[in-house]
Amino acid sequence: MNRIKLLYYMKILTNRKNQIIIVLGIFFVNYILDRVTKYMAVAFLKGNDAIRYFNNLFVLTYAENTGAFLSLGKNWNIYIKYGVLLIIPIIICIMVLLYLMIKEKRIYRIIIGSCIIGGGIGNLVDRLFNNFTVIDFINFGIGNIRTGILNVADLSVTFGVIILILFGIILEKKNKQMK
Repeated sequence: MNRIKLLYYMKILTNRKNQIIIVLGIFFVNYILDRVTKYMAVAFLKGNDAIRYFNNLFVLTYAENTGAFLSLGKNWNIYIKYGVLLIIPIIICIMVLLYLMIKEKRIYRIIIGSCIIGGGIGNLVDRLFNNFTVIDFINFGIGNIRTGILNVADLSVTFGVIILILFGIILEKKNKQMK
């Protein structure tokens, strides 16, 4: 009986080990991609004119954002900024990362969640070590319909959330059809 329990626990540990490797691998790919692109933005875009591609569909231009999404919170009191833009998001990111490594069983949520947290931590590191300044450099759109200036971390978070919602809707419809 002890041998069967040992094998059972080894199987759980092995599966969890693989899950942790997947979570951390995807997390670090997103985080490192964000860091590298921000480094390149500083090296090649800061102090230079914008670079335009495909008739202004994509515009690379250096910007610094001291707030959150579209500069939200830029003029907030420093204590509110620390709480709302740094401490609470760090706690949430750590909790979700641990949840993805230990509890979550659905692979699509593990992958998408790891992308979201990897991007989120990328911007939080900027805020923590650069006096709340996040480096942004990507703008895209057609004509006057354009995004704000953003970065790879923003793309990881935004597209991750959109895909997570779409998966949820699609899977919910499938579950209703199966009943």
